[in-house]
Amino acid sequence: MWASGVAADSRLLPVSQVPDPSRLPAALDQLRAAVEGTHFPLETPRAEQARAGRGDLLNQLRDYIIPRANSLDAPLLAVVGGSTGAGKSTLVNSIVGETVTTPGVLRPTTRASTLIHHPDDAHWFTTKRILPELARLTGDSAGAHDPNTLRLVASVSVPRGLALLDAPDIDSVVSANRDLARQLLSAADLWIFVTTATRYADAVPWELLQQAIHRGTSVAVVLDRVPMDAMEEVRADLAGMLMERGLGQSPVFAVAESTLSKTGMLPVSEVTRIRGWLSSLAADAHARSIVIRRTLDGALDSLNERGRSLQSLSQEQRSAADELRQAPQQAYSAALDGVKEGVQDGSLLRGEVLARWQEFVGTGELLRQLEAGVGRMRDRVVGALRGRGRAEPAENLGEALHSGVAALLVNHAETAAIASARAWRTTPGGAPIIEKHRELGSASKGFGEQVERAVRDWQGDVMDMVREEAGSRRTTARFLAFGINGIAVMLMLISFSATAGLTGAEVGIAGGSAVLAQRLLEAIFGDQAVRTLSAKARRLLLERTTELFEAEEQRFEKVLSDEIGQASTDDRIGPALAAVKAAR
Repeated sequence: MWASGVAADSRLLPVSQVPDPSRLPAALDQLRAAVEGTHFPLETPRAEQARAGRGDLLNQLRDYIIPRANSLDAPLLAVVGGSTGAGKSTLVNSIVGETVTTPGVLRPTTRASTLIHHPDDAHWFTTKRILPELARLTGDSAGAHDPNTLRLVASVSVPRGLALLDAPDIDSVVSANRDLARQLLSAADLWIFVTTATRYADAVPWELLQQAIHRGTSVAVVLDRVPMDAMEEVRADLAGMLMERGLGQSPVFAVAESTLSKTGMLPVSEVTRIRGWLSSLAADAHARSIVIRRTLDGALDSLNERGRSLQSLSQEQRSAADELRQAPQQAYSAALDGVKEGVQDGSLLRGEVLARWQEFVGTGELLRQLEAGVGRMRDRVVGALRGRGRAEPAENLGEALHSGVAALLVNHAETAAIASARAWRTTPGGAPIIEKHRELGSASKGFGEQVERAVRDWQGDVMDMVREEAGSRRTTARFLAFGINGIAVMLMLISFSATAGLTGAEVGIAGGSAVLAQRLLEAIFGDQAVRTLSAKARRLLLERTTELFEAEEQRFEKVLSDEIGQASTDDRIGPALAAVKAAR
């Protein structure tokens, strides 16, 4: 429909009842807080979409929905927006009849947005009621070129009940200008979309028009700089495009290509219809209320879909964070299981440990005589050890055990770090973090020294156990034959077999070593005490290993916590949306 007079838009009919003034603002504040508390720090596939959606929704709640729900009688805000060079500022000046905003000569133009209002309506805009993040500015100070400010101009040429806001270009090459333009458009009761005969089919404006339709924003279209000989053709084409996109009944005004006056104004005849239409809206409280309520209702109607989308995207972030947490948990749990297996399967009783054990007991013949009689063998060992120094062989065996256990722990910790880093690289949101923290791909600096201390402390624990268990036995010949160190290393030795001592029927030198050590200790403490002591020794080692691995795993948790910050771990948007729905 082509506007030819000053009557208000006849299609803008009420679509719902006025929201409950006592409940709706509180529910909207709850939703705003929920959206503010929702963050998308992980680089998941839809993270950018989520951040943009959050920003758009938050801006519209702060800039329009909440303030409008709190003040339905505030002036109607018409935001004049459009493409670069469409003539928005010239149009605004021409409608008002005086120079209130400066057209940009060079592109892109970076400047404060200008809001023109009647002097009696100043109190509606000098506060932070709308666009609270923009600083207020009056006059022509240096701040007029700061895009983070809102320049207020009072003019009696603007009727009470109406305000015009000249917005930056929606397709500016400066991203800050584009973002601000979209923010201002989301704060509008009415969007006056300005385009030209050569640019009305551009993709960016139509994308924003589709958003306006989706959110229920009232729209009027101004087709500027139309050559007279192409007027009918351009009109018909634009009308078809508007009809196809659901804007067939939006008011449309055509401005012929004209020579500007010395003051930079359009001919009065070209803006009379637009000026008259806006004046009729301002003068007719009912028509103005229809536009305001329709746009507010449309914005409220859009909250559910937009909020549900953020819910889904937020859950995607929580799922990614959970997966990132689980990866190192599983890797270090598997590492601990590997250590448990390594200290029970006899693998530590080979190599250097076996050589030192043979040195300790003078093995060769002893192992061959194992089945000839454990009692006789034990007596031979005791007798042999009485006649030679034992401190050095015991120390050598203890060192070999220490080295073997330390290597076992370090190897599994390195494997867990590698597995965790690999899992993060393939988990949504994890690759950028592991790239930023490459140190996580290996055990922490100084981990080897921590393991060395932990194993030595564990060996000290075993020696304390031996002292405590020995009690009065310390003076017996058998105890004296081996000493605290010798008995402790034998206890460590038998701790590293699956059954706290392999049976004599099992084959292999390592198995024989464990059997021999077990039988020697049983001669001192008894079989039940040996089983209890060896199980406790293993448990103490695994407890220290668990502490070490937990500290390594916490490196991943700390990095993840630092990256995601205070991201919400639960859904607050769903209950907030339900509250808004109940309050309408």
